[in-house]
Amino acid sequence: MIVALIVVVTIVAFVLVDLALRVLLKRAREERLRNEREAALNIGLRLDVSEEALTLKRVEVADPKARILAVDDEKPILDSFRKMLVLEGYSIDTVEKGSEALGLIHKYDYDFVFTDLKMPEMDGVEVTKAVKHLRPDIDVVVITGYASIETAVETVKFGAMDYVEKPFTEDELLAFVKTALIKRQANLEKHMRHKIRLIKPGTSESESKFELNVPAGVFVSPQHAWARILSSGTVRIGPDDLIRKIFQKVDHVELPKIEQKIVKGEILFSLKYEDYSLKIPAPLSGRVIAVNSEHAEHPEWLTIKPFGLSWMCGIEPSNLAGELPELRFGHDSVQWYQQEVDRYQELANKYLEETSQHESNETEESEQNRNAEYKNLLAEFSKPFLQG
Repeated sequence: MIVALIVVVTIVAFVLVDLALRVLLKRAREERLRNEREAALNIGLRLDVSEEALTLKRVEVADPKARILAVDDEKPILDSFRKMLVLEGYSIDTVEKGSEALGLIHKYDYDFVFTDLKMPEMDGVEVTKAVKHLRPDIDVVVITGYASIETAVETVKFGAMDYVEKPFTEDELLAFVKTALIKRQANLEKHMRHKIRLIKPGTSESESKFELNVPAGVFVSPQHAWARILSSGTVRIGPDDLIRKIFQKVDHVELPKIEQKIVKGEILFSLKYEDYSLKIPAPLSGRVIAVNSEHAEHPEWLTIKPFGLSWMCGIEPSNLAGELPELRFGHDSVQWYQQEVDRYQELANKYLEETSQHESNETEESEQNRNAEYKNLLAEFSKPFLQG
């Protein structure tokens, strides 16, 4: 009894120490990141970039969430923009004239241009028109006062993404920029067609979510499971790259048992997120002789591991010659994959439109709605091939 109590106390102590260390490490990382951004802010304001624009002030951070160009004839507004956005992880250039902003967009790739509506020489309407004409890939946000709301709304007709009303608090600005970034990413994904990348010996895999890896040496089932025949005769099976890239939230993996006999079409393994489970049928019949327990211990690794390491189990096939011809292989699978990607993209566009209709504030309810829609998207995409 005493030994058991000591073991329990030791385990509890270990867990508490582990949690404390995780919290301390997280705080240390956050503090280090903030110090780095503050240093970048101080250094950036001392750089001489007057050759590019007389009023330009530039602050760059490592791995920015986005690159922003802000235009306003009021220096205090630009000072606030720099401080608030840099510390939050954005790289930012600021200028006081619209003409200077147009010169910069010719030379640099920005994600956003924030422009004040009321400015001398060149106002926000003219800046919006010019930016969308010269660089339609850049999203424009108009900064306006209450008295100019109607004019700001009109800029949307000229291509502006949205407008933000001043004065604004730091929390309001950061929430607005975060929402704008989500909207921008959604629009980019909506108009970008995925590429199918056939991986041959010597060709590296693409980590881009807009490129789908199809290794030349694997067979693929209509249910999106891949199968690779090893020299030993064992067949390794796992989820294909399309499933790995659209199923970005995996918190549990359910694997078959060693020695379990599987018939083609029966559920072989499952990927789970909260209460949703994507059950992948076996592409071949056989006996399970190996499982990749790493995925059960670290399901979050599945979507970031190289394709070859995403195998779930190994089976000893029982009817390889009879079942293999029904699977797709190499070049024969490319056209089918393109059809599947296009089908998924059509569903994803619908999902993104529904998501963008929710409130921009990060509330528990809005997060629940996004999760529900995400799971509905996965279910709707998998319905044809799991029922067929």
